[in-house]
Amino acid sequence: MMKKQSIVSIDNLSKQEILSLLEDAAWFEQHPNHKILDGKVIATLFFEPSTRTRLSFETAVNRLGGRIIGFSDPAATSTSKGETLKDTIKMVSNYVDLIVMRHYLEGAAQYATEVTDVPIINAGDGAHQHPSQTMLDLYSIYKTQGRLDDITVTMVGDLKYGRTVHSLLQALSHFRVKFNFVACDELRMPREFITFCKENHIDFTESTDFSEEVINNSDIIYMTRVQRERFADLAEYDRVKDLYTLHNAMLDGSRENVRILHPLPRVNEINVDVDDNPKAYYFQQAKNGLFARQAMICKCLGINPKQNN
Repeated sequence: MMKKQSIVSIDNLSKQEILSLLEDAAWFEQHPNHKILDGKVIATLFFEPSTRTRLSFETAVNRLGGRIIGFSDPAATSTSKGETLKDTIKMVSNYVDLIVMRHYLEGAAQYATEVTDVPIINAGDGAHQHPSQTMLDLYSIYKTQGRLDDITVTMVGDLKYGRTVHSLLQALSHFRVKFNFVACDELRMPREFITFCKENHIDFTESTDFSEEVINNSDIIYMTRVQRERFADLAEYDRVKDLYTLHNAMLDGSRENVRILHPLPRVNEINVDVDDNPKAYYFQQAKNGLFARQAMICKCLGINPKQNN
């Protein structure tokens, strides 16, 4: 039995642990159905709306033979009566082996680890971290490129509030990757991450122009939705929401191996005419989330899937 652990941030994982999780995800893709979690109960506590992430985690547990409890609407729980996050976590901990939680406040998942001994998987906290999305992104890049070293990754759109791009940048810092950050001034990559790149000698460019040259020199194009829910000023949201849209014709000169990723849901940042292009990978990317999350669940519970086969 391996040691149980929480995964709150991609920073919780070493390069070796990331590679091990990718190896386990590949194994689960070949063997998705097991009884590894027979007798285990997992809670999914979603204090913020989610369809894709919640269903992916619940499917992962179901395919591994575990049971699910939890909620997707905090209005239907005692939090609506004023119960604190601490009390909710401590109460749920009495019933389960693992808690998967999404919360609108940055740091909520880390706080949860401080009030319970039950492992926590952070399924997204505010604009901060989303490590399971990062693992499925890494798995998608590895599957489509055959490597994580010596690639160029272009991130487009909401780089200010987009927790997926922040986590992915941190994870890929273990590898030799060049980044292009394409965003308007209002949504550019935060200074802390630019400093992070400089301190870690990561090659990057910043641009407001989603140019043909940038597209044609990319191996991965990671599109993001401008998130209306992160804006206090809706006039500002309306001004920036449609600045970057990828159309199929824009991929005419792109590399054969380039793949278009998106954490979904999309609004209009990828035109539907891209969907039938073999370079579009966002729906397969979402499917990869099942295998990545199966691997993460087993790691947090201290289970080696190959030994338990």
